Amino acid sequence: MTSPAAIVQRQLDAYNAHDLDAWLATYAEHARQFEYPDQLLAQGHAALRERMRQRFADPALRARLVQRAVMGTMVIDQELVTRSVQGGLAQMELVAIYEVHDGRIQTASFVFGPVNEGVAS
Repeated sequence: MTSPAAIVQRQLDAYNAHDLDAWLATYAEHARQFEYPDQLLAQGHAALRERMRQRFADPALRARLVQRAVMGTMVIDQELVTRSVQGGLAQMELVAIYEVHDGRIQTASFVFGPVNEGVAS
């Protein structure tokens, strides 16, 4: 059985590779993403695919893992996300809380930090 941390790492690797199919394969069919605590962002593979298809169109999109905590089926990542904005690059700190069961991410909740524009590449 693959550990929850390994599933989340596979998800992060696919995210950074902009590999939508590999990324989606880490999520359960009816998985949900939230802006913490309870604002639904997407539910189910079709909605997740559309949400990430738009993000993966940004060639600058990358997430760097700052630290990870694991407790049972919960994986909490602190990340630094870089993306394109009009006129350059921006970075945002993000905390992602993943719940993993049966080898797939069931829920992901995100705490978004402020966006810092004008970041060097």
